[in-house]
Amino acid sequence: MDRTIRRALLSVSDKTGLIDLARALATQGVELVSTGGTARALQDAGLAVVDVAALTGFPEMMDGRVKTLHPMVHGGLLSVRGNAAHEAAQREHGIGNIDLLVVNLYPFEQTVDRGADWDTTIENIDVGGPAMIRAAAKNHESVTVVVDPLDYATVLAEMTAQRGSTTLALRRRLAAKAFARTASYDAAISLWFGRELREALPSYFAIGGPRLQALRYGENPHQAAAVYRLAGVRGGVANARQLQGKELSYNNFNDTDAALECLSEFAATGEPACVIVKHANPCGVAVGPSVLAAYQQALACDPVSAFGGIIALNRPLDAATARDIVKLFTEVIAVPDAEPAAIAVVAEKKNLRLLIIDAPIAANAPGLSVKTIGGGLLVQDRDTAVVDGMSWRVVTKRQPTAAEMSDMRFAFRVAKHVKSNAIVYAKDGATVGIGAGQMSRVDSARIAARKGEDAARIAGGESKLRGCVVASDAFFPFPDGLLQAAEAGATAVVQPGGSLKDEDVIRAADEAGLAMVFTGIRHFRH
Repeated sequence: MDRTIRRALLSVSDKTGLIDLARALATQGVELVSTGGTARALQDAGLAVVDVAALTGFPEMMDGRVKTLHPMVHGGLLSVRGNAAHEAAQREHGIGNIDLLVVNLYPFEQTVDRGADWDTTIENIDVGGPAMIRAAAKNHESVTVVVDPLDYATVLAEMTAQRGSTTLALRRRLAAKAFARTASYDAAISLWFGRELREALPSYFAIGGPRLQALRYGENPHQAAAVYRLAGVRGGVANARQLQGKELSYNNFNDTDAALECLSEFAATGEPACVIVKHANPCGVAVGPSVLAAYQQALACDPVSAFGGIIALNRPLDAATARDIVKLFTEVIAVPDAEPAAIAVVAEKKNLRLLIIDAPIAANAPGLSVKTIGGGLLVQDRDTAVVDGMSWRVVTKRQPTAAEMSDMRFAFRVAKHVKSNAIVYAKDGATVGIGAGQMSRVDSARIAARKGEDAARIAGGESKLRGCVVASDAFFPFPDGLLQAAEAGATAVVQPGGSLKDEDVIRAADEAGLAMVFTGIRHFRH
């Protein structure tokens, strides 16, 4: 059913497009009611406006906290047109209909983003706005509600086509968007309180945010997808600046996030580092004297898998590194900055995405991991355990050398970001074989070794597995996985420990002449 708009209440924080909207409404004979700064902006533009205080008979009070929470407003929004009892109550109390509500909320999310203090943030929690939005959206059979300036043109076009009315179909779509907006707003407030009070897992869990963009499709072409942003979370791929290339896909976002998470482990070392990711797993990681050297060593680990992958660097992209990277088909390069000459090199590959990550999320930064399951959500703290915060314990007769210990620290940083069961062989600050996502740890060890041998054949040199170290994301339940790593060429092992068979595994390591360290920290990643 069409509903004619005769009176509109406008109360907006974001005044984008406000004056044009109000003028168009006034041209169609719509009476304008407004509040505070919105009313002043309309008056300054020469438009006739009824102040909400004149409508309610009460002035705005308590620093503007109380102005629209009144039966003259909510009665006009909630009255069901054609309902005799509702209309009788309106006549008795002099309540007029409000046919169009245009509200966008206090900028709570932006206030959190800029790091405002507690009191300022609290003052930017809107109360009257959400109440009006929910009232209008509930009564969408009669009332049109608009919460996004991007929808102004749509409403005006329909009013023009429908002689001052809107259709039920449009009102329903706008009501759905309105409820989503208030839900997202409340979720932002809830998450902020949780972070401030260090209550990561509250009794009721809410999460939501504005859609940044709709994606062409999800993991596969038959799946719809979009990317959303969370208020108060700085940095990361959701906040990246894209300098060039095609629009990021769902898989690009997912894989780039995986690369940046792994890369964050090396902030503490102060070394140039490179992470190459394919299908959310690192396929090559290295540190070096320069990002070019780190990239070349990371690529050498598995040049076959790196084709079509994601490359993340923790130093600005220079022209020499860019020239080397563009020799390989790459989906995304993610860097903290890029030199003009490097940007020009990448520009020669028009589809290659170049992302600037202004504020990487620290490896030990608190946060939440959320996964959907049938009928619900699994929510946990991020895995913020980092190598530098662990108490490592040598459990074998042989002590690791300084070089082995350095490589084990490197390998365990990487293993944290490889899907379980994870095995990482490393030598001289570079991965030389990675086995990921296998049901058996022995199979992961074999796959990682095979990849190391394959890389040696491609390079035409000797295998780097001889004299390497091996990292396991979880304990070796039996000696077989450890012995497989020793057979591949590993001389030192880092693992969490904690198996019922630890003594058997330690004994096997001693018999094989291996040095082994227990970290006490497991890094399952599913």
